[in-house]
Amino acid sequence: MRILIIEDEPRMLELLRMGLYEHGHTVMTAADGEAGLAIATAHSFDAIVLDIGMPKMDGYALIQAMRARSNWTPVLMLTARDAEEEIIRGLELGADDYVTKPFSFPELVARLQSITRPVRADTDGTIAAGDLVLDPLRYTATRAQKNIELTRLESTLLVCLMRRAGQCVPRQALIDCVWGTDHAVGSTALDVLVNALRGKIDEQFPDKLIATVRGSGYLFKGPAKMPGRRPQ
Repeated sequence: MRILIIEDEPRMLELLRMGLYEHGHTVMTAADGEAGLAIATAHSFDAIVLDIGMPKMDGYALIQAMRARSNWTPVLMLTARDAEEEIIRGLELGADDYVTKPFSFPELVARLQSITRPVRADTDGTIAAGDLVLDPLRYTATRAQKNIELTRLESTLLVCLMRRAGQCVPRQALIDCVWGTDHAVGSTALDVLVNALRGKIDEQFPDKLIATVRGSGYLFKGPAKMPGRRPQ
């Protein structure tokens, strides 16, 4: 993979660069947010490893600037341990995943593999429900002929909900589906992600597709049609 590391601490930057290089990846680096944004804009990458606290432009501003330019390269945030507010804000702005410092290198590699792995539904085709059509491989959707860009996490969450359309999906099941069973993600992060998804596929439409089941989880209304599957 081609990976960009944006980290202002020289020792951490070099450790990440050497570790990823030894795993066979092509690595470019930047030591501040402005330089990182310039490189991310000028080159194509499979993933970006991004520190939050940096000079000139912090990680939040960088993610926001990237997404505003329709740059949907997967972003893995590096955050302080137990800094839930950092995680939530990063996810709201369009980050794909995070690891907390200090972290193990195998965990970082696993997270990078996860965010660059295509999201798949039960087939390689699209999933349709009413006027919503999701392409889980390209992280895009259309509703009422309006094109909608999704982050990887938003696309994954939508797949998890649409696979069980008409059923309440428990909160923990959604967390496990989106982040994996070995990831200590709290309910707040799930709520932030659901709200972000609603803002894209529900907010501008009279018929709301994602419903909250109080005390249990979330429900996607209506049957989803998946090419190649027989109706249940």
